[in-house]
Amino acid sequence: MRLGTGLRAVAVASLALFVIAACGGGTGSPQRLAGGKAVFAEAPNAKPNYIFPLASGGFFSVANLSQFQFLTYRPLYWFGSNGTVKLNSSLSLAQDPVYSDGGKTVTMKLKGWKWSDGSPITSRDIEFWQNMVTFNKAHWAAYSPGEYPDNVTSTEYPDANTAVFHLDKGYGSYFFTYNELSQITPMPQKAWDKTGDTVAIGDYDRDEKGAAAVYKYLDGQSKSIGTYDTNPLWQVVSGPWKLKHMTTDGNVVMVPNPGYGGPVKPTLTEFDEIPYVDETAEFNVIHTGGIDYGYIPVQDLGTVSGEQDPNPSGVRSLSKYTFKPWIGWQITYLQINFANADHGAIYNQLYFRQAMQHLIDQDGYIKSIFKGYAYPDYGPVPIKPANAFADAFEQKNPYPFDANAAIKLLKDNGWTVNAGGVSTCTSPGTGAGHCGAGVAQGAKASFKLEYASGTLIVKQEMEALKSDFSKAGIEINLSEAPFNTVITDAFGGSTAADMDNWGGGWIFAPDYYPTGDEIFSTGAGSNGGSYSDPKNDANTVASTSSNDIKALNTYEDYLAQQLPVIWIPVADSALSLVKKTMHGWDPQDPLLQLYPENWYFTSS
Repeated sequence: MRLGTGLRAVAVASLALFVIAACGGGTGSPQRLAGGKAVFAEAPNAKPNYIFPLASGGFFSVANLSQFQFLTYRPLYWFGSNGTVKLNSSLSLAQDPVYSDGGKTVTMKLKGWKWSDGSPITSRDIEFWQNMVTFNKAHWAAYSPGEYPDNVTSTEYPDANTAVFHLDKGYGSYFFTYNELSQITPMPQKAWDKTGDTVAIGDYDRDEKGAAAVYKYLDGQSKSIGTYDTNPLWQVVSGPWKLKHMTTDGNVVMVPNPGYGGPVKPTLTEFDEIPYVDETAEFNVIHTGGIDYGYIPVQDLGTVSGEQDPNPSGVRSLSKYTFKPWIGWQITYLQINFANADHGAIYNQLYFRQAMQHLIDQDGYIKSIFKGYAYPDYGPVPIKPANAFADAFEQKNPYPFDANAAIKLLKDNGWTVNAGGVSTCTSPGTGAGHCGAGVAQGAKASFKLEYASGTLIVKQEMEALKSDFSKAGIEINLSEAPFNTVITDAFGGSTAADMDNWGGGWIFAPDYYPTGDEIFSTGAGSNGGSYSDPKNDANTVASTSSNDIKALNTYEDYLAQQLPVIWIPVADSALSLVKKTMHGWDPQDPLLQLYPENWYFTSS
């Protein structure tokens, strides 16, 4: 599901796609049908629950952004084209940005598209977003001090279609477009610039006090899920879809927005998103044919001649579906809480993080738990889909699975190791042979790990990790909770856990250039673990101010060694099952965005 200036927490079974118009295949030229309803299966316990685009950490997920908000509220610039991570000019609300003054000024011109009420989308709607994010940045999950919106020193809106940003220094146009401008979502100022239900629309966003009051009002309205159907705020949209109905348990019904200005208009008459408590419940409905776009749980895969088989038992109902694994533009990790009052001092010791990383059997988990539908993660830049950003160093494991290496690290640094039990610090203090600053005499290597419920492979992975960690006397006390609870705990300062696993990873969107400034920089809005390292901060800044990939390589190699988190395998985003009569969904988008406006059905 921020997730950089938009790395977003994503559940393992999250389904999404980028689609292009496609013709029905097969013999006999199946007839393309007009209209129809498409049903999409939400990931287990990952239901949308926030509609206001300016989302805080507990709501900054794929379920809320890519697979819900983006359908109705389009970002200024759209990314994702034919299954690749790149700027999509045709689907953007504005023309490509123009940089001048050595990269210190950027000009954006709107295309003249309209809101669903017929009023034009103007630069005032960009200004409304800009003011709201500037005065309320502390509430925004994508905020990283010194970056957007801090790096915009002044703005101009010379006409209804033009916005000009003046920046604090020259930036690489690639970074600033892909990671900063990508975050702007024009919002309907004429409908939303108010501080209460009965308050008249004003220009409250133009001063700090007023903008704070508007945010408080809109945030509160967004948390009232049961009123989405009738609340006039959410009836004015810019995307290809409008919300018709939504329940508090995550059932979503959308219908086409006839006023959408983009080049691809929906031909379906309805698009539904359906929640599931767990993947078994979803798969039961797959067997009845009640889902058009769903997924098969890993444990339900069989084998044919040693290869994975999407129809393991020859279940006739599955013959109606096309099976296609799908890889996301993401990394996956256990977030560790460096600010934890009880164990933060332990986590701040690099040797201890190295020991934990040595106890992650990535290859073993991939083979035995994920059945090959996953790949290892050794650092902060995705290695899949194939890209030019992940260098050779990050693609080789600097901390291979080795319990003896983990035990040696602990013993060499003042711990008495109790394999199968709980290791303790018996030599406190700093310097060689001691446990490190702040680690007390008798401190125990016993930690709480909260993970997302509803997906068997996540449960199995966490149980395997608990067993492997015990080999060095590191006790992991597991608890599970719904996905939305885990991300709220992980980014809301909760003490429910020392470590968090929301069941997946971070999708680099809408921070598409994988610099990680929103998850690993000091004070970043999505840095839920409070990791802080001045050298990493400097490396990150260097990667944002240059288009030279060497700066990014320096950043990623440093964090691959320093372990701001504990890296774990990246599961394929979904083992997709799509009705053979539904078209327009392939290729699947690594950004996990939904494009039901491209979908259509054929007779066979």
